[in-house]
Amino acid sequence: MLPVIQIGPLAVQLPGLVILAGVWFATLVIDRQARARGENDGSLGNLIFLGLVAGVLGARLGFAARNLNLYVESPLGLLSLQPVALDPAAGGLAALVAALVYGRRRGLSLWPSMDGLTPGLAVVGVAIAVAHVASGDAFGAASDVPWAIELWGARRHPSQFYELLAALGGLALALRFANVSLFAGFLFLAWMSWTAAWVLVLEAFRGDSVLVFGSLRSAQLVSLAALGGALLGMHFRAKRTSC
Repeated sequence: MLPVIQIGPLAVQLPGLVILAGVWFATLVIDRQARARGENDGSLGNLIFLGLVAGVLGARLGFAARNLNLYVESPLGLLSLQPVALDPAAGGLAALVAALVYGRRRGLSLWPSMDGLTPGLAVVGVAIAVAHVASGDAFGAASDVPWAIELWGARRHPSQFYELLAALGGLALALRFANVSLFAGFLFLAWMSWTAAWVLVLEAFRGDSVLVFGSLRSAQLVSLAALGGALLGMHFRAKRTSC
């Protein structure tokens, strides 16, 4: 694991750098796919940029709202680049709202737009997995399997590498079916089904899971709901198309 790389006097947080590179590469992939479909106005790329900016601002303000005492005495702390000072839920909500507003103003259709964004989402998924490899986050449960790795004082499942393999599978799926048009929304819903399914399975090997109701893993509950929603979405979208 390599959370920080030293470049002269500068200490660079590698996980954050990997995610930024992933977002940049995701934008390139989305633009390339859009050009292949004859869409050259850059709307999806602009949507990603706007959603990213809104997401970062929302995540920082959400964290600040929950930790006001940290910023009352030092308001300039809001400008800190520390990734731990972010609220992912608030950031995701802000990004979603910004994307929906922008899409509505530009007249973008929901399901075709989601299909167009899917290869980029898959790239970001791979970047997040690589960031976990670099940081040591999302670590596995203690295990004595032959391929266990030494991490945080114990031999553990290499859950970060499980995640990376699964994310690469999702990227291969997104690229393979990028030009398959069974119905609008197929690509996004298929990728979402794959992602939710592997999170549901691989979460069992994690050693840092958030537990709810005593012993249930919150990520598994969320992924199970996402998997059910994606499969139902595929059913109803296919049924509507065939009518």
